[in-house]
Amino acid sequence: MLIETADRYGKQDTHPATTRPPEEGVSADLLSLRAELAAGDMRLLGMQDLDMDSDLQVLSGKDALWVVLRSRGRAGAALRAAHCPGGIQRLSTRRTRDGWVIALSTLFGAQQTTVAVVCPTPLLLRVTTRLTPSLPLRPARSPRDLYLLGPGDDPMAAGGRVEAAQRGMNGGLCFFRLDNLGPGFGLYFQNLTALNDYFRQTGTKPDTVVGGHWPELGYRAPETRTGPLTTAVTLTLSDAFLGLDRNAGADEGDMALSFLRLLAATVRQLDGPPPTFRDWPSRARWTLDDLDQAPEATEMHFGHRYIRPYTNAEPPDSMVQNAVIAALDDYARWRGEAVPLRAELAAGLEQFHDKRLSMFRRYLPDVGQQKNADTVDSWYLYHPLLTLGQLAVAGDDQARRLFTRSLRYAIRAARHFGYRWPIHFDARDFSVVTATREDGYGQTDVGGLYACVMLLAHELTGDRCCLDEAAKAVDAARGLGFNLNYQANLTAWGAAACAGLWRATGRDDYLRQSYVYLASFLHNCCLWESEIGHARHYRNFLGVTALHNASYMAIYECSDSFRAFRQYLQDGNTALDPDARMLAAEFCRHALDRAWFYYPDALPTDALADKQRNGHIDRNRSFPLEDLYLDGRPAGEVGQEIYGAGAAFIFAAHAFHRLDDAPFTLFCDHFLSRLQSGEDHSVSFHLLGGQDRRALLRLISNDGRELPVITILAGDGTPVQPGNTGDGYSEFTIPACGRIAIAWATDTHPTEKEAAP
Repeated sequence: MLIETADRYGKQDTHPATTRPPEEGVSADLLSLRAELAAGDMRLLGMQDLDMDSDLQVLSGKDALWVVLRSRGRAGAALRAAHCPGGIQRLSTRRTRDGWVIALSTLFGAQQTTVAVVCPTPLLLRVTTRLTPSLPLRPARSPRDLYLLGPGDDPMAAGGRVEAAQRGMNGGLCFFRLDNLGPGFGLYFQNLTALNDYFRQTGTKPDTVVGGHWPELGYRAPETRTGPLTTAVTLTLSDAFLGLDRNAGADEGDMALSFLRLLAATVRQLDGPPPTFRDWPSRARWTLDDLDQAPEATEMHFGHRYIRPYTNAEPPDSMVQNAVIAALDDYARWRGEAVPLRAELAAGLEQFHDKRLSMFRRYLPDVGQQKNADTVDSWYLYHPLLTLGQLAVAGDDQARRLFTRSLRYAIRAARHFGYRWPIHFDARDFSVVTATREDGYGQTDVGGLYACVMLLAHELTGDRCCLDEAAKAVDAARGLGFNLNYQANLTAWGAAACAGLWRATGRDDYLRQSYVYLASFLHNCCLWESEIGHARHYRNFLGVTALHNASYMAIYECSDSFRAFRQYLQDGNTALDPDARMLAAEFCRHALDRAWFYYPDALPTDALADKQRNGHIDRNRSFPLEDLYLDGRPAGEVGQEIYGAGAAFIFAAHAFHRLDDAPFTLFCDHFLSRLQSGEDHSVSFHLLGGQDRRALLRLISNDGRELPVITILAGDGTPVQPGNTGDGYSEFTIPACGRIAIAWATDTHPTEKEAAP
């Protein structure tokens, strides 16, 4: 039972509802619907058999239009498609290929509702209602729009519980278990993107608007704060999706996979913004110059150079240092030449290693009174080891030495806490400083991060103990479900760890457990495109808020999750459930566009916060802001995040591909696998996206000249025609999953053009 006010982040009672009234009581709206259904006097406007066991009805009640979905004799759901206080004056119904269009005349204006079955498996309905007010209208606070039904159409007999609901202004979803379906799962999703005009006119924000008390769930419009709705202007009041999966199993992995399948079916129907190409290599060059030259970006300690977390603020720490070094390492390999700054920053890493405790500390020995050096934020113990291990696997001897020297302490800490870490602890004796966050959980997803570290240790040392440690950490997190997420990028690395364990052990349950991490990550995503306030200046679709209860999207969590999902897709590859693969790939695809707007030069000056919690904002520096907000408040309140500067290097290195002997650089907004160069001026690769999705491919001339004649074939041999073209580039829209082959002519003599800046 979702607690709306006491716990706004969706924690729910674990006990299923019974035929007795719930402890929270029942609403008059629920009792009214119950009475109408029991009386059986609603007017039937349309009916459709969905399969041998279920049907869909469109019904007109005394003050509402209802869409009722029933699984015969067991359970169902009633969705209030249109709320009509004062009754329905006139209505007309028109049958369409997928459903119905119902026109309603009410006291306050004309409403039109469309009902459609948009996906048969899993079953997904879309119900959209628009209003044209007949007079200036101040909407009253509306009731919830979804009622779960038990046997006999009785909502008070519906057995089940809410598993996940909207957090803050993230996706407007409610995911629930229906016991009467033996068991089954349902997903309610309100497309908040379609409601932007309503939010602007009413001065409202969709903060925790989807939730409810069992069995009365769904969307409730926020109360109007400004003037009335404009007459003669049509607004979308609701764009609701309702999906049911009756073929799910009962365990945690089944629940997560059901959520992913229902969410994937919904995402396929959304009109997300088409990602725009961004020139990350140019951004990376600018960022590198600023990191090297800006006095507020680095400072000297012990004769070495260290990154500051924010512009001229906060002391250096190991996570910040390692994050930038790892990103520069990717960038140097992509460029094919050394980056001097990378070596300069790596030279001082030894100072973070505490020889007495054999641990890799967060702060330098001279941090003094600025920070309590002995208080460990749990994830900060392991993330620097993750990047050290990755550098070590890539051949860095210094990183390997520091990594292996720090493993014993890392393992001791994990075993001491039983693989369930607190928020903070004392490095000297593991005494707990801060046990839990406000919902009673500690850093729930650190186990996945630790498992990644142990998998790297196993790869480097061959020690079976490390593999066992990784398995113990993932196993200890079982049962957390949608409470698994603490910090977005850690949850993404947990999914990658599960895929790595699957590859190492061959156990399918680890692949299934990866879906729990992915589902928890996506639960925390902004599954809509906000145009409220300053949010209209930047993309936010599929962005992820930094923490489980954070109010903003953050660049570091975005780019680090991008790296984690790249690993996840590579290790899981085609063994991953297709919907899981599609959703992870779509997050990364949109990140390549969305992340551009973290840079202050990409935003209007008035969209930037006047004051910062850390340091200051310099629009002339290519350092990203930490924070963008769905509610439209000014960006950069937290500060300009230098440790997030590695994003430009990561995106350049993993989305742009330099090919041997090719006259162009290949950009793709999906990850490439099995990249092979042919002997006849050709290249082929596989994409790891959704089977029914499209990817953007851009071929960019290396010297600014006109590209030669290029042939692109999809996996079935179908030629792909070019789309947009410009000076020195051509774009193609290609299948996001499967093999792609590219060949180019060598006997042409293109006209030389001035190279693009």
